[in-house]
Formats: sequence, C-alpha cells, structure tokens
Amino acid sequence: MTDALLPAAPQALEKESDSYFRKGCNPLAQTGRSRLQNQRAALNQQILKAVRMRTGAENLLKVATNQKVREQVRLELSFVNSDLQMLKEELEGLNISVGVYQNTEEAFTVPLIPLGLKETKDVDFSVILKDFILEHYSEDSYLYEDEIADLMDLRQACRTPSRDEAGVNLLMSYFIQLGFVESRFFPPTRQMGILFTWYDSLTGVPVSQQNLLLEKASILFNIGALYTQIGTRCNRRTQAGLEGAVDAFQRAAGVLNYLKETFTHTPSYDMSPAMLSVLVKMMLAQAQENVFEKICLPGIRNEFFVLVKVAQEAAKVGEVYRQLHTAMSQAPVKENIPYSWASLACVKAHHYGALAHYFVATLLIDHQLKPGADEDHQEKCLSQLYDHMPEGLTPLATLKNIHQRRQLGKSHVRRAVALHEESVREASLCKKLRNIEVLQEVLSAAHRRSQLKDAQLREDDDLLDLIEAPDIISKTEQEVEIILPQFSKVTVTDFFQKLGPLSVFSANKRWTPPRSIHFTAEEGDLGFTLRGNSPVQIHFLDSHCSAALAGAKEGDYIISIQDVDCKWLTVSEVMRLLKACGRDGVDMKVVSLLDFTSSMHNKCATYSVGMQKTYSMICLAIDDDKTDKTKKISKKLSFLSWGTNKNRQKSASTLCLPSVGVARPQVKKKLPSPFSLLNSDSSLY
Repeated sequence: MTDALLPAAPQALEKESDSYFRKGCNPLAQTGRSRLQNQRAALNQQILKAVRMRTGAENLLKVATNQKVREQVRLELSFVNSDLQMLKEELEGLNISVGVYQNTEEAFTVPLIPLGLKETKDVDFSVILKDFILEHYSEDSYLYEDEIADLMDLRQACRTPSRDEAGVNLLMSYFIQLGFVESRFFPPTRQMGILFTWYDSLTGVPVSQQNLLLEKASILFNIGALYTQIGTRCNRRTQAGLEGAVDAFQRAAGVLNYLKETFTHTPSYDMSPAMLSVLVKMMLAQAQENVFEKICLPGIRNEFFVLVKVAQEAAKVGEVYRQLHTAMSQAPVKENIPYSWASLACVKAHHYGALAHYFVATLLIDHQLKPGADEDHQEKCLSQLYDHMPEGLTPLATLKNIHQRRQLGKSHVRRAVALHEESVREASLCKKLRNIEVLQEVLSAAHRRSQLKDAQLREDDDLLDLIEAPDIISKTEQEVEIILPQFSKVTVTDFFQKLGPLSVFSANKRWTPPRSIHFTAEEGDLGFTLRGNSPVQIHFLDSHCSAALAGAKEGDYIISIQDVDCKWLTVSEVMRLLKACGRDGVDMKVVSLLDFTSSMHNKCATYSVGMQKTYSMICLAIDDDKTDKTKKISKKLSFLSWGTNKNRQKSASTLCLPSVGVARPQVKKKLPSPFSLLNSDSSLY
C-alpha cells in the first residue's frame, strides 16, 4: 500500500580524496556541469548581441521619418524580438536542466531545482591598482605585482568553483578579500575606472558597474547558487545525504536573504529584492521536501500514529509549495521567473497535498478502533488533523463508527485522486517538465496507487452518501529556517597588508608623502614619546629636540626606521629599533594625516544593456575603529597550484584555494575587519 514511497536500500557515500577539497574545477574538463555552464556563457553572448540590435533598431525607429525605412525597421525589430525570445527560452531550458545536478545514483526521486552560476567578464586590476598605489600610497607599485596577480588569480578561480565546501570557501574568501580591496583602493569620492560586468542568471542580460557593489553581490549570489547545487548533488537515498541537502538549502536561503537585506539596490533582475524573496522561499520549500523524504526514508509503517505524522508532514510540503507558486505568480517576478519553475512548484503542491489525503484515507480505512485501544490518544490526533470535522461528525464517534470512518476515508481518496490528476495535468502542460522522465514516473505511480485504492472502495451507492474531505492541518517535526553565512569561519589574509594597517592606510584617508628625518638622541633622550598600536605615532614632541628641528611633528606616523618597515610594529618594537641605533643617529620616515573622511554612501552609475540607468548605493560600511597588530610581512608564492607558471599580467589559473599554511609566514597579528557587517565579534577571518 505504501511501498511506492519506500526508497531502495541506502548505499554508502563514496569518500572523496583530500586533494579534491583543496582544488577548484578545471575549466577545460568536459563534465556535464561545465558543458551546461559553457552553454550558458554562449547564450549570454547571443542575448547581448540581440539586445544591442534591438536597442539600435528602436533608436532608429525613433529618429527615422521615411515611411519605407520605418516599415523595414519594424520588420527587422520583429525578427530580433523573435530571436531574443527563442534565446531566452533556451536559457530557461538550461535553468530547468535539473538532471545534470542530481546525484547520479538516485532513482525514483522528485527532482530539485538548483540555481546556475552567474557568468562574468575578465577584469584587469593591474594598471588601475598600480597607479593608485603610486599616487595614493606613494609606494613603488612594482613591489605589489605578486599581490595584484594573486587577486586576479583568485577572481578567475571563482568563475569555476568546485561543487563542495571547498568551492564555497573559495567564493567566500574572494568576497572577504573584496572588502579589503574596497577599503584599500576604492575611495568614496571617485570612480576607479574598473568596469565589472555580470550576466543575469535568469534573463542573460549583462549589467556593468564601476564599483564593487555588483561584484560583491554577484559573488554572494554564486555562493547561494553553489549551495543549491551541493544540495541537489547530495545522495537522497541515505540519511546523511538528506541531512546534507537540508543543510545546504537552508544555507542557500541564508546567503540569498543576506544578499537581499545587505545589497538593496542591485541593478540585476535576478538579485532584485522581489526575486530574491522568491528564491529564498524556493530554497526553504526544497529543504522542507527533504525533511519529508528523511522521515519516509526508513519506510512508512502502516500504523495509525505513524500515518498521522506522515500525512501532516506531506501537507506541510504541499503548503510551502503553494505559497511558493503564489509568490512566483506575482508581478514583477512573474515576468522573469522561468515558467518551468512555477509549473514545478504547482505540480509539487498538488502532489504532496494528494499524498497527505492518501495517508489520512489509509489510517481511517485500514485501522479500526479495537477494545483496549488508546481512544483518547487517537481522538486527540484525529481532532488535531483538521480545522473542523465534516458536518455531523465528531472525532470519537467517527473512530467508533466503521461506516463513518469508511465514508470519510473514501472522501480523502477521491480528493487524493483529483489532486494527483491535477499534478499530472500541470506537468503535461509544460514542455520542459514533460521531458523529465523521473518526474513523470513519480507522478504516474502515485496517481495509479490512489486510483487503485479508490477502485477497491468504490460502491454503487457512493453517490448517495457524499462527504467532502476537509483540509489537513500541516505540521512538521523539523521547521526549516535560514542559516546565515558564516564568513568568520573563513580565514583570509589581506593581499595588500604591506601597505599598512587599514585603520590608517586606506583609500578614504589622505596623508603627506613620506618625509625622511635624520636626528640624534641627546643623552639617550629622543625628545618625544610614542603612542598607539600599529602604526606608532609621535607624541609629546619637544619642539627644541633634534627630531623636531629635523621636521618631525606631533601626531606623525612612523613608517620606517633605518629602512625597516614599521607600519605593523607595536610601541615596544619601535622603541627597540630606536634604542638599537648607534651614535650616527636615526634615519626615520614619517607621514602626517591630512584629513579624515569617514566612510560614506556614494552613488554609482550603473550601465545595463536594455535597461534604464539606475543608481546604486554602497551598502557595506567600512569599519575603521579597530586597530591592528601584525609584524612586517615578506614576499610569498602564489597560492594557486594549477599550471606551472603564473601570468603576472592576466592569469588564467582557476583551481586552488588560498591555503592558510602558505600565508605570509611572518604575519602573527590579527587583521581588522574591512567591514563590520560580517562579524562583530571577531576581527580575524
């Protein structure tokens, strides 16, 4: 009777090798997912070309006065619109290609919907960052070629992350690194001239922006998308696999919800607040579906209380999918959400609703109240199963009356059959869903089972004694909820920490060029005291001392002593260097802070093909209140190991995570958080 829901015997998950979790994906590997992502990239380029042609035709139509020319332009415009619609339908087909992401060992399980990764264009940081280092920090930009190349390598690697926790850490490390880069190189009062371009994952329309808002938001979206792919990849025939799927979809919902609340003015359709709200609902609905599958995994025993529990769990899944389908049907989401996604949500709402009614029918018909049975417990369960009993029926009387139980059970069977028919019909209306064989098999098997039950109970006088089956109250033992992203668990070293602590050496502060000061300590007295933590400041300066006469000022930051970098040294360490200087005097370099411009929201022009120009706000504030304590750093090797040589101008490496073990060996102090919204409890990532 309930055998159709019983999965096959669980199989052990194949253990991955350690190296698999350290490397990313080879972009040249011809896997199903890489081919799908390559098709997405090619479609994005075709959509971009079609949108540009449509924009040109529309502009020509506005200015043309010759009637023959206008007719020709209208004809061309109709062809372009037709091509664009076909391309968007192809992109929708990729978005519903769920089979590529499902676990290969699964059979007879309802498919889940993953999100595809957003595609982007290459970005060259080298020229802009070198110029800014020379102009703003007054340092030799060629000393930072390795760091700039590492940043470009990391961005390139994020385009093809591995579908596991290592891939998530790769994207998170780049997201955190962007916070450092924004603080170092993106002042709030000017544009840097670096154009970031990302393609909408649902429409294929490109969006470009000259600040890091779009870059950070797109990386967050891809983190959420990667979690959805991890969730669909889990083996849903094992308890551990289902728990992993529930966790992955909850984390995906958390990342997308964080994106919605943090970046509120992103110009891309797939990252609009309305669309993100729907995607969060979809992830939570799929997590709830996995909870139901986890309960059914050991098998559904044909017992009264077990069937009550399973029926309410199925009703819960049907309820969340009904809410999801309603949200997908609202404007403006309806215009951009793939039709196949909305259809699948409707199909699942009917399917799981039908399962709930089938299980209630089974517990009413197959189980009779026997002498000595727990009447109170069964009566309580039945009363909590409905909002209200059908007219003329009470829970205890129905349990004791065989005829009433049978009639109520048959009404649930009829409603289950009707809902199964609706789910099959809805799936047949969508071309994409008709091509998913496993979905058609699951729906057909459940429909046939309900029809068989209905045929066994059918009697000639059924039409004379009809009872309408009441709605079933949804209930679950595990309410799914969003899990916020935990950036603090990913340890990231600022590539450009040689520039100095972020509390002073950042893009939103200005200071004088480094000044060289040569002075001598008179009878061991420097003529000033030191204060602060990394970098150290001159304090209580005697205006008649040798240092003051050489040009030192109170409040100056000491950046080097005897050509030893002091930006990250503490007061005691700087004092030791000063005392170590001989009678020849002290050679010291200092800078003076000119002004302090606190981090502020600034507007940034956003350029999008086929979209109106909008303005976006920087939503993450830079936390400049924390101080830093780290020592002088040394040059390091690249953290990426794919390939033999790294191109310093533009690397194509895409494979390895930054390893904590190869970080700058002399760095022992904590770095400040580049933005306080990630974690207020810790300043070390």
